[in-house]
Order: sequence, then structure tokens, then C-alpha cells
Amino acid sequence: MRVATYRKWFFGFSALLVLLSAAALVAFRLNPGIDFTGGAAITAVYETETQAQQVADALDSAGQPDAILQAAEGNTFFIRLGILELDERDAAGTVTRRGDESRVRDALAAVGPVEISSFDSISGIIGAQNVRNAAIAALVASIVILVYVTWAFRRAPSPFRYGVAAVVALAHDVFIVLGVFSVLGETINLEVNAMFITGVLTTIGYSVNDTIVVFDRLRENGARYSGATTRELVNLSIRETIARSLNTSITLLVVVAALMLFAGPAIRPLLYVLLAGVAVGTYSSIFIASLMLVSWDEGEIGRFWRRARFKRA
Repeated sequence: MRVATYRKWFFGFSALLVLLSAAALVAFRLNPGIDFTGGAAITAVYETETQAQQVADALDSAGQPDAILQAAEGNTFFIRLGILELDERDAAGTVTRRGDESRVRDALAAVGPVEISSFDSISGIIGAQNVRNAAIAALVASIVILVYVTWAFRRAPSPFRYGVAAVVALAHDVFIVLGVFSVLGETINLEVNAMFITGVLTTIGYSVNDTIVVFDRLRENGARYSGATTRELVNLSIRETIARSLNTSITLLVVVAALMLFAGPAIRPLLYVLLAGVAVGTYSSIFIASLMLVSWDEGEIGRFWRRARFKRA
């Protein structure tokens, strides 16, 4: 298997995926949930058959004309509203001052017998903090991975290249997952929420784990075949690890697909991230991270940056 010989094809395919993801993000953008924008999320379960338009009209009369409704089986409705003024309650839980919350609850009850199984509200300030914390978590994870991989392969030639290649591969994975989610947000109204961030961080961990498996075999082969070139070592290492990587990924994808059939909507964003992240993470670990080492060793990356600087000048 001479994978390194065709690395430009793999790099080109990844560049195409990144460009498509960028176009999707520009065209559709992400669909942030209340974890990031603030607002209220309600799950209403009616005892009798109820139409979505009836619920929408009731919310409109309660001063919520921009409510987003999603109907589910069993006369269940998932409702997303803007930031609400919540009721004030005393220590016993009795409402002492009615706010938008009571008006919304009354409007839903006016449609028919209903059970409000969940009523979650997040302020805009907390939503902004969640956005900042998510960005910090991803940045810190990338820095720690860069430092750790560089240290772990300190006995290999140019260990810093291993760390950079691993971080580039995970950034590649996360960006493509964001592009996929922007399309899903436009087509099936899938929201970016806390479960999405959990899935992204899990994808980062999985991608790096798979990359380290290939890198570790590359280091072992480098010690075993001291006269071999980086291209030869990468080809050999990929050939020896590709079956393990594919078997692990396929097994995980089967489990995630099974959960998609039976899990509730609360963890759907996590499962969608894992489906996309595991697939693209397996690809990048084999065909991006390790092949970057070949391009770096053969001077292709240096020539690329010199040409880029020359064109800017």
C-alpha cells in the first residue's frame, strides 16, 4: 500500500471538504440552541390530538409570535422561545409574581389538557458565557494535545512535527463537523447545544487517539528500519494499522447508529457529532496527519509557504 504516493489526492479531497464546509457555514450558519443564545425550551405533551397551528396561535396570543415548534409523536411538541421573564416564587414554590412564564403556561393549557414535562430557561448572559467557555475548552484541548504529542514522541526525529500534524488533523475534523451541522441545522433544525460541545470534544479525543496509534507504529518502524525514508515508514505503518483503525471506527459507528434509532432527542446532537466526527477522524488520522509528516520531510510544506509569501509580496 503506497498511500504516501497519492497524498496530494488525499490532501485535495480534504481541501474540498473544508471548502464545502466553509461554504455551508457562510450560507446556512450554525443553529445555536438556548445554551448559547439564551431563551426558553419547553416540552409540552397533550392528552388529546392537537395541531401545531393551534399551539402556535396560542403562543402568539401570549406574546410569543416567533416561537419555534417541532412536533413529535404522541402529541408532543418541542417549543423554543426567546428570553422570558420568569415567575417569582417564594421558598415554598408558590408564585408570588406572574411573568411571561405563567402567560406561556396558561396559553398552552388553553389549547387542551397538557403536561409540561420540561421548562428550561437560560439568560442571554449565561449563553454568552457558554460560547466563550466552549471556545476556551477547544483551544486549551488543542494546546495540551500539541504539547503532549510533542513530548510523547520526543525520541522520534522532529517531534514537534508530530504535535502539529495531530492538531491540524483534529482542526480539520472539527471544521468539517461544523459544516455538517450547519447543513443539518438548515434541513432538520438541529441545534448546537451543550451536547454538541460534548460531542466535539469527544471527536477531538477520538481523532487524536487514532492518530497516535499510527504515529506510534511509525516510531517503532523508524527504530526497526533505521535506513528507511519517512515515505516508506509511513506506507508501512499505515498498512499495519489501517485494519485496526477501520474495525474500531466501524464498531463505534454501529453502536452510534443503534442509539440513533432508540435514543431520545436530548442526545441526538451528540450522536450526530459522533457519526460525522468518527468518520472524518478516521480518515484524517490515516490520510492527513501521517501524510503531513511525509510532505514536511520532503520539503513540500516549506515550498508551499514560500510560494504563498511570494504571492502576497
